[in-house]
Amino acid sequence: MSRQIVLDTETTGLEPSEGHRIIEIGCVEMINRRLTGNNFHQYLQPDREIDAGAIEVHGISNEFLADKPRFAEVAASLLDYLRGAELIIHNAAFDVGFLNHELAQLGADQGRVEDHCQVTDSLVLARKKHPGQRNSLDALCKRYEVNNSHRDLHGALLDAEILAQVYLAMTGGQKSLQLQQEDSEGEQQSTRIRRLPSQRPPLPVIPPSAEELQLHQRQVQALAESTGLPIAEWG
Repeated sequence: MSRQIVLDTETTGLEPSEGHRIIEIGCVEMINRRLTGNNFHQYLQPDREIDAGAIEVHGISNEFLADKPRFAEVAASLLDYLRGAELIIHNAAFDVGFLNHELAQLGADQGRVEDHCQVTDSLVLARKKHPGQRNSLDALCKRYEVNNSHRDLHGALLDAEILAQVYLAMTGGQKSLQLQQEDSEGEQQSTRIRRLPSQRPPLPVIPPSAEELQLHQRQVQALAESTGLPIAEWG
């Protein structure tokens, strides 16, 4: 069984070394490349003010987090959830750095994220697959036609759900050659790809009209003149 967890965090700022903390953790579980719905989502009280620039990104306010649990209260359940899985994180150094900083505050016996899970950076994968191109999550959504129109602000669970779709598309798409379609009662049924028989009538050949031939010849002549190549190489 292949268990993968797509993870994202939101934070009070950019640098844990400056005392910034995690304020939201969102995780989406996939088993054998299929979403299970067994997700993990938690807002956290950071015991410090959130930078104004960070609020502009995720929209989470200090007031909203006032009654939320602290990381220490959810650490055990989070590690139990993550343990043994492959973590898929976009720009993993950022999120893992924050998670390891939070774990370090609880004592060395907690270990590091890498002690509990394998970490795969989807940003590194994207850069290898699309060198020299933009590989932000928004750019990948556009490239792989993943709908993120409902993403006005960053959110850990929402971004994890979107990244899961992008990761599946980027690493091979569907696992099986089965298409899902709805029947007349709205229930999904599986439809396998239908292969055409090898013995079948030949496709009809429709010859071009005289007008179409004339238009084609004009286009070939124009291409030859614009490139300097003889017409024989364009016909």
